[in-house]
Amino acid sequence: MAMNAKRFALCLLMVTMLASVCFISCGNTSAKDSSGKDVTPGTAQKDDSFEAFLTKFTSSAAFQYTRVKFPLKTPITLMSDDGNSEKTFPFTKEKWPLLDEETLKEERIVQDEGGVYVSRFVVNEPTHKEFEAGYEESEVDLRVVFELIDGNWYVTDCYTAWYSFDLPIADLKETISQVQEENKAFEEVHP
Repeated sequence: MAMNAKRFALCLLMVTMLASVCFISCGNTSAKDSSGKDVTPGTAQKDDSFEAFLTKFTSSAAFQYTRVKFPLKTPITLMSDDGNSEKTFPFTKEKWPLLDEETLKEERIVQDEGGVYVSRFVVNEPTHKEFEAGYEESEVDLRVVFELIDGNWYVTDCYTAWYSFDLPIADLKETISQVQEENKAFEEVHP
């Protein structure tokens, strides 16, 4: 009987050691990301490439212009002066309002008047991101669509309150002129 107990204890010890070796070796497995860095499975990854792109995008007018696919997918649509029909205009480079870091900042601001302004990424996928900003319970003031194309991030679509549906067509040229003036100020600070 003593011999059986010794064999049992020895078998239990061997199983425990085998399980420990398996646990340690299995627990240390790692995967490599696209840059070759070790990534522990099951951990969330921060999208460093998008963060770096967004920093450069909002701090350089020249770079920003190269990363917007003009004309954008959705044209600017305005109500005609008669109020009965719509007219569309391609969203081209001359109409683009340069976007700064503050504009694309994720935040929630409660106004003194009671309104809540929210700006955040509503879609945050590895190759597609959508940023929206506006007051809760109201229309969106800004929607920017980013897509990863051939390894580089681009803006492919945008809605901005600069060109809201209620802008009279007669005021379009003046609005474009105002956007361009704002862009000049941005370019002076962030060439």
